[in-house]
Amino acid sequence: MKRKNLYVAFICFSLLSLNTFAQNRTYEGPNKMNTWSITGYGGITKFFGDIKEYDFKRSNNEKLTGGWGLSINKQLSPLFGVQIVGYNGQLQGSKQGHMSRITGDSYDVVFNSPSFVQVTIDGTLNVNRLLFGYKKLRRWKVDAHLGAGIIYYHTDLTATNTNPRSEFFGNTYEVSTNTDASSKTAGKWERNGSTYTREWVVPAGLAVHYELTPRFDLGLDFTYNYVNTEKLDATVGGLSDYRTQTGIWTFAKDDSKNDGWGMASIALTYKLGKNAVMAKKGKYDAGSGRYHLRWANPQSLIPVPYNPTMEDADSIAKANMPKPVDPRLYTDSDGDGVADLFDKEPNTPIGSIVSGGGVAMDLDKIIRDAIKNNLPKDECEALFSNIEFDTDKAIIRNPSKETLSKVVELLNMRTNCRIVLVGHTDARASDAYNVSLSRRRVDAAKRFLIRAGITDPSRIIVEHYGEYRPIAENTTVEGLQSNRRVEIKILPNNTIRSTYPAGFRP
Repeated sequence: MKRKNLYVAFICFSLLSLNTFAQNRTYEGPNKMNTWSITGYGGITKFFGDIKEYDFKRSNNEKLTGGWGLSINKQLSPLFGVQIVGYNGQLQGSKQGHMSRITGDSYDVVFNSPSFVQVTIDGTLNVNRLLFGYKKLRRWKVDAHLGAGIIYYHTDLTATNTNPRSEFFGNTYEVSTNTDASSKTAGKWERNGSTYTREWVVPAGLAVHYELTPRFDLGLDFTYNYVNTEKLDATVGGLSDYRTQTGIWTFAKDDSKNDGWGMASIALTYKLGKNAVMAKKGKYDAGSGRYHLRWANPQSLIPVPYNPTMEDADSIAKANMPKPVDPRLYTDSDGDGVADLFDKEPNTPIGSIVSGGGVAMDLDKIIRDAIKNNLPKDECEALFSNIEFDTDKAIIRNPSKETLSKVVELLNMRTNCRIVLVGHTDARASDAYNVSLSRRRVDAAKRFLIRAGITDPSRIIVEHYGEYRPIAENTTVEGLQSNRRVEIKILPNNTIRSTYPAGFRP
């Protein structure tokens, strides 16, 4: 009784474990795939052992028997899977003139196993994928399967003595497994008042399936089951004598093999999972739904990486190239600090002081008008100019000193103005050196403004960019001279913003 409870608990635990596995595990791959299915079986059963004369054929004493089954299948990879299989069916067998070597009598024997139950765990191998790959027989699946499990059976046997020289000629004897007279070598299982013998069994078979729809497969299966006993037919080779029951329950092995049974069946499979789809002519679309790992090749769902040719890369670059910027936006032909795009007088002399529109202004006149008309100190208009430097120098030239002095005078009169000094160099040195040189130039201009008497030095803002912002080509003497400069920008307080590019640290 304890053994019976142990095996029942084992089967229940296995089913519960698989159910938990089904809920928590999926195929590990770049695309989610369905991996579970259920298969139903129905077909003809056949006994293979001592009491057998016909294979899958009816006779007067031996009828065709059948069975049904159900399996829960988990596909682990395109090649390998595992399944729990349960069978219920009937077995019959007969033999005319079965000879007992114990008494020398012969018997006509018929046995019947009216209802056996078998549960196994099998591993499966997709043979055609292994042999032919994924491009051939795409909608066919040939599975070889092998497993192990337990069979519970009860056998009733009727034997008629056919030896005319025996005093028991014509007598009929009945034998049943797992009765008081039989051995309990494999243990017994009591169910509904009947007793069943329990034995180990090893199933091996081959199944051919065809994919009908994304949900259903139809197939044929043949499984041969090796049973670990000679007593499935209540007979042990020639050692059995039915009148005396000598040898029927013995442990001795004769020259006969262990019994077995086979089943040829039609199999219908239902594939579980969400959004089931199937490949069409070997083509996959990962966005259309989930393919079943039972049929699909996961590698087919991975898009082929696109490796563009040089021509492709060039066309892509041209297609994504931004529209050209008006070159007048970043050129200043006359070097007055106003880009040509906005410069209303693009040919003002070098060193001119201009308005925000690039129009030349007379700084002396502006100062005189301010004094004469006593203009408010909070008024300020934008003015631009440049001062130039000698090669590799940061010394203020005399003409530039005059300009800077006038700037100081104007700033002291207009308290709402600030001045931005921006240093530049030509390209004839390393980047780091030119940045440092441009900084020395703006520092020199700032020191001059402070010494010239600017009342509030905090109104001076300095920036320096080295050779990164030329206003002329660095290939001519004139261009090099134009680039060696400090830009002077007089702007109202509310318009002053740093002109450093993002991430720039001079």
